[in-house]
Amino acid sequence: MTASSRSRFSGFARGVGVRQIRLGCGVVLFAYLISHFLNHALGNISMDALATGVHYHTMFWQFPPVAIVFYAAALVHCGLGIWALYQRRQFKWKAIEPLQLVLGLSIPALIIAHIVGVRLGQTLFDNEKLYPQELYGFWVTQPYKIWLMSAVMTIAWVHGCIGLYFWLRIKALFDRAAPFLLVAAVLIPTLALLGFYQAGRRVAEDSASAQWRADNLSPRQVGTPAQQSALEEIADGFLIGYLGLVGLVLLAKGARVLAERRGGMITLSYGNGRKIRVPKGLSVLEASLRNNLPHASVCGGRARCSTCRIRVTSGGKNLPPPSKREAFVLSRVGTTDPSIRLACQLRPTQDLSLFQLFMPHTMSANVHASDPHRIGQERYLVSMFVDMRGSTRLAEQRLPFDTVFIVNRFLGAVSEAVVECGGQPNQFVGDGELALFGLDTSPQAACRQALRAAAMIAVNIAELNRSLGDDLREPIGFGIGIHGGEVIVGDIGYRDHMVFTALGDAVNVAARLQDMTKSLGCEVILSEEVRITADLPADGLPKQQVAIRGRTEPMMVRYVTGAGTLTAFIDEAVVA
Repeated sequence: MTASSRSRFSGFARGVGVRQIRLGCGVVLFAYLISHFLNHALGNISMDALATGVHYHTMFWQFPPVAIVFYAAALVHCGLGIWALYQRRQFKWKAIEPLQLVLGLSIPALIIAHIVGVRLGQTLFDNEKLYPQELYGFWVTQPYKIWLMSAVMTIAWVHGCIGLYFWLRIKALFDRAAPFLLVAAVLIPTLALLGFYQAGRRVAEDSASAQWRADNLSPRQVGTPAQQSALEEIADGFLIGYLGLVGLVLLAKGARVLAERRGGMITLSYGNGRKIRVPKGLSVLEASLRNNLPHASVCGGRARCSTCRIRVTSGGKNLPPPSKREAFVLSRVGTTDPSIRLACQLRPTQDLSLFQLFMPHTMSANVHASDPHRIGQERYLVSMFVDMRGSTRLAEQRLPFDTVFIVNRFLGAVSEAVVECGGQPNQFVGDGELALFGLDTSPQAACRQALRAAAMIAVNIAELNRSLGDDLREPIGFGIGIHGGEVIVGDIGYRDHMVFTALGDAVNVAARLQDMTKSLGCEVILSEEVRITADLPADGLPKQQVAIRGRTEPMMVRYVTGAGTLTAFIDEAVVA
């Protein structure tokens, strides 16, 4: 393993916390739920279709490696849910969070009897309960279980959908995928419930036949009365144990409150002069929310962002060290100052003075609950920086309004090319422009759009030089830097002065590459990442390894002397 690979793996490992583990386990369980629901949906066709579906369903999920992963995910996810019940102190961010927790904790209590009857019945007594036997129990012997099973199916599905929403809502493709996800979220459980109903009706009708009962209700299939009684006792024991565990957690929460009150209170002093008294062990963010103090927190206290950062000005000598997740987030934003901490993770046990690094002038403490797309989305974008060459000399030789006229013509020529190729002009800084590609396209399409735009900019600037030839002492030149990568897009600014833009390493690198066009004497520099993603030939453009300011490792780039030649390379890639 190379040093860079070890570094990436180390960074990944440090970024894995309780939330990431809970998410991974939840994805495994939701995959099982989808498989099970699709199997239920086959009941709309026939009992034979149900039997065929359950054969493949069990063959996959009972395959030993898959079964180990599944049962481990179920146990870990359930355990982390109980831990979340104990750990969570505040639910002021959004009502959907406590709803998700309550739904998740109710699932084991509702499903224990079903799991014991099917899985343990097979393991302990070699019973073979499939759809006919289970549906007979629901529709003939214990009809009230129809509503119980319908309720647990709905609860499990809603719980999983809420978790997926929290995970996917800031991803790049969420806007485009949301309508399809909504259709699936409604259609799959609806078809599953309808299949459950239709199959149950068939079983209820067929069970009137003595032959059907002889074929499907033998002791080998449903177990003897003694076996059924033993399984019921086991299920009752599990249920009592689980409810007792939840009860112990609630008692522990109450004991913690009493212990915190007896253990004393601490004073948090904010930079605006406000002081609050809170129990020891409360996180700074929880303390702010409990006392209605606005505190920026885009991710809602999950240590997925750094907007809740604070600087500890006094009382920081005996603070608990940062957790792995907190240390990972702080390292991602380049913070090495030990006085900088995440308010959502820091739980002080002594008086503390602090001030917020991001004052929530334009956001409340629960801002992430409003519109997550305006606050920030993670997505792959291609950033293009275009800068006009010689604008300083131009300004020295002309009247100010003449200079503004020429700069506007330059920016207009650049923007026209960007828009025509599918990009979006984003920021104008003096005689430079930042354009973004990939807001509505795939990474490959975004890279190709940016390269086509660079070629078209050359054509437009050449036309501009011809039209202004009699008024220019020398033609207008330009430099372009192009790089792609994961960035955060959202509204940045203050109150009425908010602008939509992108922030991230990829944007900064594009700006650095644009600066390098001067020293390399070329018009365009694009990163190797853009070339590979656009699928340009490896031997088509000269390459060079360069040092990027602010980056520890050098970067491979491709440079283009004349931007207009890029069109031929893109056409060749498209044909290939």
